[in-house]
Parts: sequence; C-alpha cells; structure tokens
Amino acid sequence: MYFQAFPVIPYDNVGKGEFKDVTNLLRRVAVRSKVKTSTVMFDTYDVKEGDTPESIADKLYDDPELHWIILLMNNITDRYHQWPMRMPQFQAFVTEKYSNPNGVHHYEVPQDSGDTSVKISIGVDNTDYPAASIVTNFEHEEREQDNMRRIKLLDVRFVPQFVDEFHKRIKESVI
Repeated sequence: MYFQAFPVIPYDNVGKGEFKDVTNLLRRVAVRSKVKTSTVMFDTYDVKEGDTPESIADKLYDDPELHWIILLMNNITDRYHQWPMRMPQFQAFVTEKYSNPNGVHHYEVPQDSGDTSVKISIGVDNTDYPAASIVTNFEHEEREQDNMRRIKLLDVRFVPQFVDEFHKRIKESVI
C-alpha cells in the first residue's frame, strides 16, 4: 500500500538505453512538526515485547498494511536499528557490542535545579563528582531501547485524512 502511492519512472540501471519502469523510492514526504506535536491527533504508546509496526497497525487501525503510518510518525527509517529489539536479540546485541556489558558506560549526577529527577551525564571520569552514579553499558543500552519503545500513534479518526494527504503530497514532491 505504501509504495503503491509512489510514482513510477523510467530508469536505465546499466546505461545502455534499456529503460525499465521502477518505483521512484527517492520521493519523500515529511509530516509537519505542528502535526507531530498535536496532542489531539496522537496517543503515546509503549511498544511491548513482540510488537511490530504491523501488529500495532492491525490492532489499532484494523490493517497491518498501515504500518508505514507508525514508522513515518516516529521518524523511523530503519526498523532494524530504530525499533526496539526483543529481549534475546537485545542481550545478544549488548554482548556483541561490549566486552563487558556490566562495565562503566558513563557516570551521571542529578540536575541541581528544576526537575531534579533528570540525570546529567558527566562522562567516563567521576573525579570531580565522587558521588556520581555509575551507568553500565547494559543500562545505557536498555535506556536507549526504552526511549525507542515510546512511540506516537495517530488517532484512528485521522487515518483516512492522513492517507489521502500522503497520497496527494507524494505525487507533488519534487524528486
């Protein structure tokens, strides 16, 4: 459904004048910042273990083919690196990335003013901050995964209008 909206162009991939019709994958449509920050149009969702963009789209929009809306709304262009991993995959990733998953990734201290629950990274040296908390490599990567888990979902009421607008804009884009 997503790529069906893209225009088809003649393309000669060898340079011998033998053109084939191909989908123009260079076309892009961006969602306006104003739309993305609208609290009326979106709900926040925490991706659960095993959730995929397709399964979420199926549950929410009754159509797994609308998974592209979820990816587009969350600026996800690479679902293999920008989508939360399943736990076994995550553990293998951390083990492969770090020789010591429990080693120090960085230290952090609480912010002094405002929201003191916010932590500030001070890097890998805590000499000036002996009371700083250690964040292990595993904890750091786990936080990154948790940040990926919080996504925005377009309210189902706006999906038909959004899809129509996308189709219109993809045909208008310059590339």
